[in-house]
Amino acid sequence: MESQDSVRKILDAQGVDRAITRMTHEILEKNKGTEHLVLIGIERGGVILAERLRHKIQEIEGVSVPKGTVDITLYRDDLGEGQSQPVMRGTHLEFDITGKKVVLVDDVLFTGRSVRSALDALIDFGRPKWAELAVLVDRGHREIPIRADYVGKNIPTSLDEEVAVCFKETEGVDEVCVVRKAK
Repeated sequence: MESQDSVRKILDAQGVDRAITRMTHEILEKNKGTEHLVLIGIERGGVILAERLRHKIQEIEGVSVPKGTVDITLYRDDLGEGQSQPVMRGTHLEFDITGKKVVLVDDVLFTGRSVRSALDALIDFGRPKWAELAVLVDRGHREIPIRADYVGKNIPTSLDEEVAVCFKETEGVDEVCVVRKAK
């Protein structure tokens, strides 16, 4: 008999929207509005979340803040460790980040290595006034000392679990699930 993966839904579409709305208000409050504020999404899930945050900021403040994307592929510390050929998506920053209040955005914070890679990549594009981190899910298990400034949901997980963030733009539904892989 084959065992199946176990799936727990943590956030539905309303939960995802509430988390993003709360994060948006926290970002605006801490940064005292939108002056010099930019959002930079980490390819892939962070880009969608950054766009959602940007849209909420526009709804609340009536201001469209700059949004960019950062591709961390070449900055990863596991590049070339028996993985297939990396897929480059490209970094797109149509603005100078020097002196800006950068909010780096990702869907899931796990070991912290992706965020470290993104910070390394950003430094190649300028020196921000400061950089903060916004994530939809913090699942723990840090390997390096990185923490999020804005968190949609803290989800304690075990190492044999994965967090699946689905966005309607790519998967047709907004939800966050924890998947325990079958042994």
